[in-house]
Amino acid sequence: MNNRTPHSAASQDAGRHADEHLDDGHEYFADDYEHPEPVEDFFATQDQGAHGAKKPRSKAKRRKRLRRTVVMLVVLGIFAGTVYGVALMLRDMLGFDTVTDYAGPGGDETVFTVDSGAGPLAIANGLQAADIVADSGTFVSALTSIAGGREVQPGEYEMRLQMSSADAAEALLGDDPTLVSYAAVARDLRQNEVFGILSESTGIPVAEFEALAADPTQFGLPAQALSLEGYLHPGEYRFDVDATAPEMITEMITATQDRLVQDGITDPAEQYRILTIASIVQAEAGEGDYATVAGSIDNRLTPGNTETNGLLQSDATVAYGLGKRTYQLTPEEKADTSNPYNTFANPGLPEGPIGSPSDEAIDATVRPADVPFYFWVTVNLDTKETKFSETYAEHLGYVAEYDAWCGQNPGRCD
Repeated sequence: MNNRTPHSAASQDAGRHADEHLDDGHEYFADDYEHPEPVEDFFATQDQGAHGAKKPRSKAKRRKRLRRTVVMLVVLGIFAGTVYGVALMLRDMLGFDTVTDYAGPGGDETVFTVDSGAGPLAIANGLQAADIVADSGTFVSALTSIAGGREVQPGEYEMRLQMSSADAAEALLGDDPTLVSYAAVARDLRQNEVFGILSESTGIPVAEFEALAADPTQFGLPAQALSLEGYLHPGEYRFDVDATAPEMITEMITATQDRLVQDGITDPAEQYRILTIASIVQAEAGEGDYATVAGSIDNRLTPGNTETNGLLQSDATVAYGLGKRTYQLTPEEKADTSNPYNTFANPGLPEGPIGSPSDEAIDATVRPADVPFYFWVTVNLDTKETKFSETYAEHLGYVAEYDAWCGQNPGRCD
């Protein structure tokens, strides 16, 4: 029931005027007339038509509301992404969901190399980097638990990607897991030293290698070759586990001969001469001085040389003939002409090479520096600083520097 008082004509006129002002968009104050309706009815008219039906919202209002909704969704999306990112970061920091071991025997085949002298941690880090094991620490634990005193030997191992740590450890510690026998032959090593390394790597007795060296011609070496000295090329070797001693020696000799051919030296006799000089260069100088020492040796060997009269005067050659390594020689040892490697008493080159020269020493010997020097002495055995001179008098001054260094470093010049 409607309890409101019916409108008078005057009030209707006033209402019409009010509507006109509202329709014109002007602000209107109702202080001068009696309001015909309660306040709540006035607000109701904003969204209703004449018959009380709800008016549709304006396009501007709908766009404004849509923008607010879109902004809210974007903000919520950014917030959710931030929360997810923080959760992942915390998971990584706290170690959640971190794989520390693979479950199966592994996937694709791969070859893993264990270098000479590598310990368990270095091996573990290499395995993890290659994705053979998931975690280096887990592998070390597995290796320790099954090693039983066994050690991982240098060589190449057939393994699989993503192996369990236990399987990887077994592969490295098995009875015969390697594909190859690894041997590292340093430059300037003598024949007997090389044979020791080969024997340790392969299990072949040293005597078997020595027997091969007694007949170097079977490997195509020239008749003047007294042994395999100088031809056992330095480097890292990975011999097949079934390789024989002759096959290993052949591979090393071939590497040396290939280098000589690459430098244009094809005649076997000339190859022997170059290797003899290169082995002296290797023993007497640091790499930066190879070419200068080679040039100085050439000067000493030049016919008509009156500065040294054809004598090389190399301590290294004399020591080789004595079967020892030393920087100190007695006057008697230097005067002994029975030593075929004594270049103080015997002019010219020694009987043959005195060690395994590197590629760099061979190259320098083939292409020696054009220098005026006849003498050289390494005045510092740590830095390999070598000083050269044209005269013996100047040379003696540098020898004094060497003696002073030896006095400051007891035992280093023995």
